[in-house]
Amino acid sequence: MVDEATSPDTALPRRVFLQVEHGVYAALGVLLAVVAIVALAHAALDVVNSIVAFNDNKRLLAIMDELLVVLMLAEILHTVRASMRSGSLTAEPFLVVGLIASIRRVLVITLESSDATKIVGGSAVDEGVFHHSMIELGVLGMLILVMVVSIFLLRRASPPSGSDAAGWDA
Repeated sequence: MVDEATSPDTALPRRVFLQVEHGVYAALGVLLAVVAIVALAHAALDVVNSIVAFNDNKRLLAIMDELLVVLMLAEILHTVRASMRSGSLTAEPFLVVGLIASIRRVLVITLESSDATKIVGGSAVDEGVFHHSMIELGVLGMLILVMVVSIFLLRRASPPSGSDAAGWDA
């Protein structure tokens, strides 16, 4: 009986699909790198402009938001690189991206809520928005906790063996 995985009839299609997969990963990696570099350059320009207008706290939080987007892009790019190297996807990099995105959203909600509370004469609409923001913050807090525990359990269950096992080494 011939094993289908080692059959000469399937060897060529497997190699072709593997090359196509690597080509897609490479193209995706290049595009992600370009977007990350452009976003980082934009954030750097914003930092320089914020140094000139030092008293703009809202702008500083917007820069932090931009930098967290760059960090997410870098982590996704790292995931693509690790996937190309190992030939498989792992859950931990996606959990890290989700964690960064959740923290980013918490910062945005906090900024929006602090601006909403500064408005004098809070109406029922403002109170409703504030109430929904607090619910979203609670859900995000639980989500962050679940992702941190998941990352901890993943690392504990499969300790790194060699370089780039968990996707953290260069």
